[in-house]
Amino acid sequence: MSHFLTFFPVLLFSFVGLQLTQSAEKRPNIIFFLIDDLGWSDLGCYGSKYHLTPNIDKLAARGIQFTNAYSASSVCSPTRSSVMTGKNPARLGITDWIGASQKYNVLVTPKNVKALPQNEVTFAESLKESGYATAYFGKWHLGSDDKDHPSLQGFDYHRGVNRAGSPGSYYYPFKRNKTKSKTVLSASDVPDFDAANKDSYLTDLLAEEASKFIEIKRDVPFLLMLAHYSVHTPIQARKNDALRYKDRMKDIGLSSKVSIKNERYGSTRMTQNNPDYAAMVESVDRSVGKVLGKLEELKLNDNTLVIFTSDNGGLSTLQHNRRAAPTSCLPLRAGKGWLYEGGIRVPAILAWPGIINEGITNDTPIISSDFHPTILTAAGIKLNPSQHKDGLDLNGIFRNGRLRSRSLFWHFPHYHGSGNRPSSAIRKGNYKLIRWHEDGSEEMFNLSKDISETTDIGSDESAKREELANDLNEWIESSGAKMPKLKAER
Repeated sequence: MSHFLTFFPVLLFSFVGLQLTQSAEKRPNIIFFLIDDLGWSDLGCYGSKYHLTPNIDKLAARGIQFTNAYSASSVCSPTRSSVMTGKNPARLGITDWIGASQKYNVLVTPKNVKALPQNEVTFAESLKESGYATAYFGKWHLGSDDKDHPSLQGFDYHRGVNRAGSPGSYYYPFKRNKTKSKTVLSASDVPDFDAANKDSYLTDLLAEEASKFIEIKRDVPFLLMLAHYSVHTPIQARKNDALRYKDRMKDIGLSSKVSIKNERYGSTRMTQNNPDYAAMVESVDRSVGKVLGKLEELKLNDNTLVIFTSDNGGLSTLQHNRRAAPTSCLPLRAGKGWLYEGGIRVPAILAWPGIINEGITNDTPIISSDFHPTILTAAGIKLNPSQHKDGLDLNGIFRNGRLRSRSLFWHFPHYHGSGNRPSSAIRKGNYKLIRWHEDGSEEMFNLSKDISETTDIGSDESAKREELANDLNEWIESSGAKMPKLKAER
């Protein structure tokens, strides 16, 4: 019986009978770095004074850096579904991370779809059909059965894809329990690397595997998706890297004291001073440098679109009476799990020599669903609006710096370990409204004046608040978003 974690042989690299035309050969390669739980302020180019990210900073310097980029959700699986399909997660029924226990409190939360539906056409499927070699490395978290694997969603080759949302360990043998029998796999065990060196570190290893793929497929257009487990928990860094960051704290005069602030039902870390987390961020940067270095070595830079982003905000907020979260998202409020900016505003960098001008910073609001149509247009594939219902093609920004005006929507009708409660949100222009479904209360902020969302201006600008509330109501209805209900209504 086929197992979800079955290793696909190297023969998958052979695409028998594939006849590439001259135009196909000129189509751009596409590399997509999707990082897990990386916060908006975790990178040097986004303002971090502690974390060192020279390779990602260099990528930003030779492309476009978005300052108002958003994940489609404050947690991973919904965003990943949106990236792959171009749709808001609410349309897909994937509004929580897959495998989450659906907790009840004041409200009964809706059931979460357990996998990315097979009838959805991912951008990988479209690229594969048009002649691209396709590969997926790392975290998937869009289903846990054989039929939900990336190999059945358009990716011909894969390595290191487990059944869970985090690795058992970042250290060899990448299992939660190192004494576990090799015949009994945990969902978090990372496959394919039993023969790796005993001192291997998962983030580095995935970058090595991705580089090998580039080497082999250098002569055909390829899609490479490197979806790191980093910087998701468990917070495990290479020992020497963490020690360097302890020394760095002293060098730059950074206190090791952890400051915490209450956030409704949670507690938010206000200090970015975690040496282990900083070292994990640097490991992501190192992996980007390795992959982009392979492009330079093979002289593929000029014909490659590179996308770098995160699946949600940094883990800065946890329920009261739990340990301190690993990072801070300041100046943004809260973090992963929340619809405040810290949970959904993320880094996003795109580079494509000759198409995207170098060193551009753009404040246009964009969102995860935009990558699907952007990638297809870059590859010369005709768009199907029925597929990417919510994403916009970003190539217009590359050409003239503009994107048509639209509102952005989020829907999280669940309880979360960060302390967040069921909520929905809309951003329209510079205004953002968050609705709390337990009591129907709302908050509104002007992000151009209050990026930290400290002052609710809803009562001062009641007409604008009513406008956003009505728009949110209409979107919830039109998208088919599933709503939480009072226990008596169940």
